[in-house]
Amino acid sequence: MADKLIISLSPHVHSGDSVQKNMYGVIIALIPALLVSFYMFGLGAVIVSLTSVVSCLFFEWAITKFILKRNRTTIADGSAALTGLLLAFNLPSNLPLWIIVIGALVAIGIGKMTFGGLGCNPFNPALVGRVFLLISFPVQMTSWPLAGQLLSYTDAETGATPLALMKQAIHGETEALKQLPDTLDLFLGNNPGCIGEISVVALLIGLFYMLWKKIISWHIPLSIIASVFVFSGLMHCMAPDTYASPFVHLCTGGLMLGAIFMATDYVTSPMSHKGMLIYGVCIGFLTVVIRLFGAYPEGMSFAILIMNAFTPLINTYCKPKRFGEVKK
Repeated sequence: MADKLIISLSPHVHSGDSVQKNMYGVIIALIPALLVSFYMFGLGAVIVSLTSVVSCLFFEWAITKFILKRNRTTIADGSAALTGLLLAFNLPSNLPLWIIVIGALVAIGIGKMTFGGLGCNPFNPALVGRVFLLISFPVQMTSWPLAGQLLSYTDAETGATPLALMKQAIHGETEALKQLPDTLDLFLGNNPGCIGEISVVALLIGLFYMLWKKIISWHIPLSIIASVFVFSGLMHCMAPDTYASPFVHLCTGGLMLGAIFMATDYVTSPMSHKGMLIYGVCIGFLTVVIRLFGAYPEGMSFAILIMNAFTPLINTYCKPKRFGEVKK
């Protein structure tokens, strides 16, 4: 008797990817930047990171169990822990505990679970929490401890970030650009700022790891970095005494953190490669515009959230080609 031909629904071969695998893959990619933050900011970075991660895990568990009344919780899939870690990376290392907890509640409760949980949120949850705290507690969120105070937390000595100095130069204080750290310090992370954004080299290690593991593609990070370099470079060529060089823009603030880890969020970024490039260029352009002409020194968070809102529109007009489609 001949063997039976069994036909099943696609997909016929599983790629091995899963939400849990990808989430923990991103967390692994964040470890170099996390270790640098511990080395630069010591106790403060440890307290902020642990508080943020634990709070996000707790709020996702509590909302799922007591508000949504679901029997199965999702805290083991890694998404809540990743949100907590990314939120911590966007905070100063001297932020009081109660403000961190509020940020975690907003990130998980409003940014994620309000829309139905992972896969349904239109905006990056960690950035929702960060922007809420920045608007609600501007003094605490713009107080930046100097690196090297390993045992200090809320009593750490603070200083101006490179972005603040760049903003002073735009407002007419031409000597401010001369106070910027040298490029090597900016690249390594020896400067004030959020705990996870200061070390470019650590963030690039995370980028190469995710590209190697095929967790993300190159389209969004490269388009953001290239567009920021071009637009800030044009302004620097027009007025070099007022606007910092494009290399300084790339190595300061949350640009690398946002381009590599925040803008590439699966849920809130476009699906097609063409859409990713449009998305990335727009984020880069908006970041430069806000940095140079806006009220805040940094514009990465706002730029990503703005383009998150345009992601459905980009997906509508940049659809991937259907397999087997015949042009008429």
